[in-house]
Amino acid sequence: MTTPSDLDLSQVRLPAAQASCLPPVCYTSPEICEAEIARLFRQSWLCVGRSDMVTGPGDYIALDFAGQSLILLRDTEGVLRAYANSCRHRAARLVDGEGRCKGLRCPFHSWFYGLDGRLVSAPRMDAAEGFEKSDHGLHAYACEERFGFAFVCLAADAPPLDADLDGFAEIHAPWPLDRLVTIRRQELEVACNWKAFLEVFNEYYHLPFVHPDSIDSVYAPPDAPEEVAGAFATQFGATEGTGGLLEDTQSFALPPIPGMTGRAASGARYTWVFPNMAFAANTDALWCYEAYPLGPDRCKVVQSSCFPPESMALPYFAEKSAVYLDRMDAALAEDVPALENQQRGFACPDARAGRFQPDLEPSVAGFARWYARRMQSNS
Repeated sequence: MTTPSDLDLSQVRLPAAQASCLPPVCYTSPEICEAEIARLFRQSWLCVGRSDMVTGPGDYIALDFAGQSLILLRDTEGVLRAYANSCRHRAARLVDGEGRCKGLRCPFHSWFYGLDGRLVSAPRMDAAEGFEKSDHGLHAYACEERFGFAFVCLAADAPPLDADLDGFAEIHAPWPLDRLVTIRRQELEVACNWKAFLEVFNEYYHLPFVHPDSIDSVYAPPDAPEEVAGAFATQFGATEGTGGLLEDTQSFALPPIPGMTGRAASGARYTWVFPNMAFAANTDALWCYEAYPLGPDRCKVVQSSCFPPESMALPYFAEKSAVYLDRMDAALAEDVPALENQQRGFACPDARAGRFQPDLEPSVAGFARWYARRMQSNS
C-alpha cells in the first residue's frame, strides 16, 4: 500500500529544468487515486465545464465525477448553483441527463425543491414530530462562474476561487473567453490515468512523434512559460495557420475572433487550470478538456468545442466547424493509443520517474509541483 506520505517528491518540487517527473506509482496506485479524490477533487476548486451547459432559469445538467454526483442549474435570477444529486429524505437520485424544470422533484417520494434548493413540499411529513422543511433543503456546494467556465468546490469551507485564478484574467485578456459558445460537448473513457491525459494536452514534446502527419507542422516551438501566482500553468506558441485544423484542412479556417490583435492573434495559448481542466485558446476557437479519475488506470474525459457568436452566424459555419471537430477527433485518436501504451509502461515494476524537457513540458512540471504541495500538505 502506497500513501502520499510514502512518496519522495522532493525532486518534483524543483524548477522544470532540474525537476523529475511524478513517480510512476502516482499513476497506478489505488491508494494514491483515493487520496487524490479526497485531497484534490473534494478540497480544490474544480472546473466542471463551460457555464453555457445551463443558460436560462431552470436549466439543469447532472454531472458525475470522481465518485460525486451533483446538479448544476440556474435559479430564477440566472445565478449558477450546484447541489448534491440526492434527495434529503432517503437519498434517491433526483435527476439524470439535462433539461429545464421549475424545481426538482424526487421520483421516489415526491419531495419537491425550489431552484434555490429549499424544500417546498414533502407529502404527509406533517406527521413527523418536529419536522421543519427549512431544515431539509438540498446540500449546496460553492459554485462560481468565471470567464465562461463553471467552477465548483465540494469542501465545506471553500477557499477563495480568485486566489487560484490570480493572474489568469491578465494573461488571457486577448481572448473573450466568456463570450464563446459551446457547439459540442462529448464524453469518453480512456484507459489511462487522469493526470496523464491532461499532461499530454499541455506539452509540445510529443507532437512530432505522435502527430507527425496531422498537426505537428502547425505548431512552432512555444514561448517560455509565464510565471503565475494562481493554480494554473500556461504557455503560448505561434502557429502556422490555425491550431484548430489539421495540416491539410487549413483552407477551412474561420475568421479570427473579433478583436484579436497582437501576438495572440498568431497562435494558441494552452492553459491547465489545476487540477482537472485544460484548454487551448486559438485565434478562432476554443477547445477544452476535463479529466476525472475512474480508478488509477482509467479516466472520464469531457471535450468541449467553442466558437464566437460572429462565426456561428456565418452561412458556412456548419460546414467549416465540422472540419474543426474532425480535427479534435483525429488528434484525440492519435493521443489515446499513446496514452494507453504509456499507462501499460507505468505498470512495469521497474518503471522510474524521468526528467522533464523544460522548454516543451513546463506546464506539466508546473502541475507536478502543485500536485506535490497539495498531496503532501497534510502528510
